[in-house]
Amino acid sequence: MLKTFLKGGVHPPENKLTSSKPIKRMSVPKVVYVPISQHIGIPAEIVVNIKDKVEIGQVIAKSGGFVSSNIHSPVCGTVTKLDKIVDTKGYKKQCIVIRTDPKNASNFEEPTLTLKKNFDLSSDEILNKINDSGIVGLGGATFPSHVKLSIKEGVAIDHLIVNGVECEPFLTADHRLMLEKAEEIIVGIKILMSALHVDKAIIGIENNKRDAIEVLKELARNETGIKVASLEVKYPQGSEKQLIQALLNREVPKNGLPLDVGVIVHNVGTIFAIYQAIQHNIPLTERVVTVTGKNLKNASNYWVKIGTPIKDLVNEVGGLPEGTRKIVNGGPMMGQAIKNLDVPVTKGTSGILVIPEGEASRGEVKNCIRCSDCVTVCPMGLEPHLLMNLSEKGLYDRANDEDILTCIECGSCSYVCPSNRPLLDYIRFGKSIVKQLNTV
Repeated sequence: MLKTFLKGGVHPPENKLTSSKPIKRMSVPKVVYVPISQHIGIPAEIVVNIKDKVEIGQVIAKSGGFVSSNIHSPVCGTVTKLDKIVDTKGYKKQCIVIRTDPKNASNFEEPTLTLKKNFDLSSDEILNKINDSGIVGLGGATFPSHVKLSIKEGVAIDHLIVNGVECEPFLTADHRLMLEKAEEIIVGIKILMSALHVDKAIIGIENNKRDAIEVLKELARNETGIKVASLEVKYPQGSEKQLIQALLNREVPKNGLPLDVGVIVHNVGTIFAIYQAIQHNIPLTERVVTVTGKNLKNASNYWVKIGTPIKDLVNEVGGLPEGTRKIVNGGPMMGQAIKNLDVPVTKGTSGILVIPEGEASRGEVKNCIRCSDCVTVCPMGLEPHLLMNLSEKGLYDRANDEDILTCIECGSCSYVCPSNRPLLDYIRFGKSIVKQLNTV
């Protein structure tokens, strides 16, 4: 029987259009726009100046504190501006503009790296290397990985969970990575198991990725303590709390963390980045991005340099189809529409979804009919209709009391609402206000 979480969940059309498309290497952009805040926490501090020459992998912005992350140059080139650019959420953020040096084009060829299985580093050395390499959670949260792995004395960890679920419709970056870099991912898992001093790791993968499950199961047979678990195809199976419940039947307490139940969760993309950092001294300067949409000519998965303008990715797949209405950073459930195509790819960009006119328009918003569908599908056991109303009316203290901060913003409530009510929009807004009030 396939494992899954207990409360709520939905099953939107999967639309994994690019699951059979091998990862290509994106053309090198002429200019990259590298934001200094690509992670949860304090923005990095710029350490280069205009007209400076930079090399691939050179630190261009240093971590601004413990909960922060280094930023490295993704290209060889010249710093032309220290400017602000609109990010994926529509806010102007500081970035470093680098013009690529065409003479160094040979440096952009995909490196031929021999698989390295052996490592001999202490936990501190592994964490320091991860910190130096600017690695953050690549599943979307972008939490600095060295912070997540810094376990306080007295906290007991017995499992590493590897998130290979990728339950968001359309996205296939993690799926392809598991197929094409499976051996490296296994080594990365062993590195983290060593750093955390745990002897059990579980790779959770939804059952619509049977090929990835078989590949990793075959490799795991030769490893002690590493298992692969097949999961029911149900959204949001990849959310940390739901994944932990599905695999270990442990419930993370309200406002708690996976650490509270003896678990650390890392995305497969993050695991691969850790492998590259530890075994090949390669910092995080690129990632796999799914560029997809039903009307795109050449939808596929790409290795993309951090800072690449999204317009370059769109050009790579043949340009915007006629009738395009919306471009989303991420998937259709949790992703957010971007303001323009000048927005750069960041460490948290897992996909770019191009949506046609007929599917992007929202239906007419009607009054709530008290059907309770939103309550039924909420994986956190909340009342989304109530949280929306409280946010809409500015009753933020009450929203706090009703656990609005517990919402994981999966969008299941908006997906099933027969009245087309913008539940998640209002809940997100309410959460932002409540967070501000709680920090005053």
